[in-house]
Amino acid sequence: MRDAGFIQEVMKGWYIITRPDEVPHDTTAWYTSFWGFCSEYLTERFGEAWCLSPDQSLMLHSGNWTVPRQLLVRAPAGSNRITELQHNTSILDVRQPLPAKEDQGVLDAVRVYSIEAALFAVTETFFLNNPVDARAVLSTQRDAAALLTRLLAGGHTVIAGRLAGAFRNIGAGRIADDILGTMRVAGHTVRESDPFNGKLEGFSYSREPSPYVHRIKAMWIKMRADIIGRFPAPAERNVDVATYLTAVDRIYVTDAYHSLSIEGYRVTRELIERVRTGIWNPQQNDADRQQKDAMAARGYFMAFECVKKSLERILRGENPGAVADDDHAVWYREMFGPSVEAGLIPPASLAGYRNWPVYIRGSQHRPLNHDAVRDAMPTLFDLLREERDPAVRVVLGHFIFVYIHPYMDGNGRMGRFLMNVMMAAAGYDWTVVPVERRTEYMQALEAASVRQDIIPFTDFLASLLRNPTAR
Repeated sequence: MRDAGFIQEVMKGWYIITRPDEVPHDTTAWYTSFWGFCSEYLTERFGEAWCLSPDQSLMLHSGNWTVPRQLLVRAPAGSNRITELQHNTSILDVRQPLPAKEDQGVLDAVRVYSIEAALFAVTETFFLNNPVDARAVLSTQRDAAALLTRLLAGGHTVIAGRLAGAFRNIGAGRIADDILGTMRVAGHTVRESDPFNGKLEGFSYSREPSPYVHRIKAMWIKMRADIIGRFPAPAERNVDVATYLTAVDRIYVTDAYHSLSIEGYRVTRELIERVRTGIWNPQQNDADRQQKDAMAARGYFMAFECVKKSLERILRGENPGAVADDDHAVWYREMFGPSVEAGLIPPASLAGYRNWPVYIRGSQHRPLNHDAVRDAMPTLFDLLREERDPAVRVVLGHFIFVYIHPYMDGNGRMGRFLMNVMMAAAGYDWTVVPVERRTEYMQALEAASVRQDIIPFTDFLASLLRNPTAR
């Protein structure tokens, strides 16, 4: 199995499943296996007597499953040593007592602190270094009761002041006041202190239990400030609908070639043109019917035609976020319809948002779990519907879509369709992401997903507008 390339050694006696065609130094198998491997390895060493540090527990509770460079673990039998793993990652197991049983939990087989116990245990540094994660988990708290139980038990005035300041920062003034008032009645003097580095203007607390909703909103608000001013201003012009759609038609072959090639399909401009003009004949030609690349090209054409209908609605003045919300499921069904008809993928693939985990090749970012997708996607379209800045809609529409990764396949193509729908709403031309710049494109998305740095992706898209791919 190992010689055939189906398994890969991580350390002596420990292996992960891999693909035989995986190239040397490819991180995909490791990043895909990371959390499961660490859970199995730590359980083998410590049984159930381990859990992540409070900081890293909160990151998972917030929906941030990015593979860390070093996983911090607490265990009474810990060795205080670093275990080196693949691709510059490691585990540091620290010999420390665990929280009480009722303060522990399990997320996808990973043992963690509960949210309340972790908020009690972290220092101000967590709020400064991880403001999106911190705001997401704070927003899941509906009242102060669970935190006050811990604060009152030991008279923890410094922690009470920090948590009160954190809740007030996100707009949860009632929870902050409850913490301060209850501690005062219990005879404690508490000085409120805000652990965040300033407020995130526009972020408001709501009693929404899903941390993913709060995470998407916080990311949007934090990132939009870095986008505004970095994008070319759209041309001042009255867009003629027919003229715009004619220009979109002209660029179709170029767009399809690059978009499909980015996803690894082996297509030619001739195949794309043949599919579009109807020379492609799956009923009479077995090669056409069975060829995966031809099916992808046919599906792309059918989806493209549906996207044009969405463009027309937007160019006639409809809200682009609302149109994308209405129509994106149709784009997706059309994209994969030919592959289902040919029997290459099962009909269940057309059902819509995924019901299983999905991973991005070579990325430290692990997309949202399938339950969270159903919370996050309506939030994305609400944000697009409400956003006034056209550049923000373009950049974050694409990025947040692929960050969520709502489908088992087709997320990149769908994200670029969504980007161009937002481009049209802003008066920009249809914009092609060239396959020759795929590495730069993927690295920019990775920076936004893993480091919350949207500037490289903003600059990348801005450069495409300044130097468009030849039609």
